[in-house]
Amino acid sequence: MSVLGVYGVEHTSSIIYYGLHTMQHRGQEGCGMVCVDHEGNMKRHRGLGLVSEVFNEQKIAALDGKMGIGHVLYTGAASRGVDNVQPLYFRHGSGDFALAHNGNVVNAEILTAALENRGSLFHSHSDAELLAHLIKKDNPDEPRIFSIIEALRQMEGAFVFLIMTKNRLYACRDKYGFHPLSIGKIGDGYVVSSETCAFDTIGAQFVRDVAPGEIVTIDKKGIRSSFYTEPSECKCKMCAMEYIYFARPDSDIDGCNVHAYRKESGRRLFKEAPADADIVVGVPDSSLSAAQGYSEASGLPYEMGLIKNKYVGRTFIQPSQALREKGVRMKLSPVRSIVSGKRVVLVDDSIVRGTTSRRIVNMLRESGATEVHVRIASPTMTHPCFYGVDTSTLEELMLARMNVEEACKAIGADSLAFLSYESTLKSALNRTDMCLACFDGNYPTELYKSIEEINK
Repeated sequence: MSVLGVYGVEHTSSIIYYGLHTMQHRGQEGCGMVCVDHEGNMKRHRGLGLVSEVFNEQKIAALDGKMGIGHVLYTGAASRGVDNVQPLYFRHGSGDFALAHNGNVVNAEILTAALENRGSLFHSHSDAELLAHLIKKDNPDEPRIFSIIEALRQMEGAFVFLIMTKNRLYACRDKYGFHPLSIGKIGDGYVVSSETCAFDTIGAQFVRDVAPGEIVTIDKKGIRSSFYTEPSECKCKMCAMEYIYFARPDSDIDGCNVHAYRKESGRRLFKEAPADADIVVGVPDSSLSAAQGYSEASGLPYEMGLIKNKYVGRTFIQPSQALREKGVRMKLSPVRSIVSGKRVVLVDDSIVRGTTSRRIVNMLRESGATEVHVRIASPTMTHPCFYGVDTSTLEELMLARMNVEEACKAIGADSLAFLSYESTLKSALNRTDMCLACFDGNYPTELYKSIEEINK
C-alpha cells in the first residue's frame, strides 16, 4: 500500500494521479483519492483495479481542488472488495474528514472488539476505519490534533496515516518508523508520500522524512510538528523489506538510495557466497540492482537472461497462492539464446514461499542452462510478518520448514546461499538498526497473540 497527500498546489487531483501511478508497484488491487474543492467540499472517487483503470481525465477533472489524499491498495484475500479501497471518507457533525493508511495495526482486533461493544459499526477491514472510530469527535471546539494523538496512543504496530479535513492535512508515522513517509515541496505547497520516487514524477523537492512517532500538520500556517508519544520511546526500525523488495530503486529511504542499497547487497553477497559460473542473471525488477552488484564484484558478465512482461503484476503481492503460481510463467520469460549452455548465477531478492524460485529455476533449465546457482540478497525468511508484508503464517515460509540444503533441493538449484544479517544492515549506509523480524523473529512490538495462536 502507499499514500500520497497534496496541500496548496494547483491541479491537485492530477498530481495525486501521477504520484499514485508512480507507486503502483506497492499495490494493484484498487486505488482512490479524496480532494477538497475551493468551497471546502470533499469529493471522492475510488475503485478496484490499477490507477489507469480507475481514473480518466473526466474523473480527475471532477475531483480537482486545493488539497487531497490518494491511496493504492494491496491487501490479503480477507480484505478484498471496494469497501476496503481507500481513502475512506467520513461525514460528521464535528467536521468531515478522510483517511488513508499503509501498514498494519497489530492490536486492531482488540480495539475493534472494544469499539463494537460500545456500539461502533465497521464497514471494512481497514485500519483507517479503526482510526476514524478512535478519533473522538464529542468536543468540536478542541483542536483535532489532540484527538488524533489520543487515538494513535492506543494503536500498536506499523502504520502511516494521512488524515485530511477541509482545512488541513495530518501526516502520522508510528513510533518505530517501520514504513517510510516523506515530505516534499512544490512552490508554496506541500506533498507527503510513501516513497520519494513520486516527488521526481510530480516535480516536488524533497524536504525531510516524517520522524517516527511524529504527526506533521500542514495548513495555511505551513508545517507544524507534534509527537503522539515521548521522543525517547521512538525508534528507527525501518522494515528491511522496504529496501530489499517493496520500494522502487529510485526512492531514497532514511537518506539511502534503494538502488545503491541493493547493489551493495549484491557485492556483499558475492563476497559471502561466490559461485563458479559463466553469467549473472537478476530476477526482474527488484533484484536487478543486486545482480549488477554481484556481477561487478565477481567479474562475471551481467546478462538479461529473464524478461519481464511489464503488463503483469507482481506475483509476491497477488492476493492468493493460486494466482501467484499462475502469474510466474506469464510474468517472466527466459532468453534461451542467452542462458543456453551457460552456468547461471540467479540473483533474487528473497525466498518466501519458494514457488516462484522453483518455477524460475525450472524455466532456466528448460531453456538450456547447464547449472543454476541461486543467490538471495537477503537472509532466510523464517518468521511471519505482522507489519504489512503478506506472510502471516509459518507454514507459508519455505525456510521456516526447511534448512538451506533442503530448500536448494526443493527449488531444483545446484547451490543456494543467502545474504547475512550483518551485510543486510551494512548495505544501508552501515545502519545499526532495522526491523529484521521476518528473518530473526525479534519483533519490535507486542503481538497481542502468541505465534502458536496466530498459526492455528
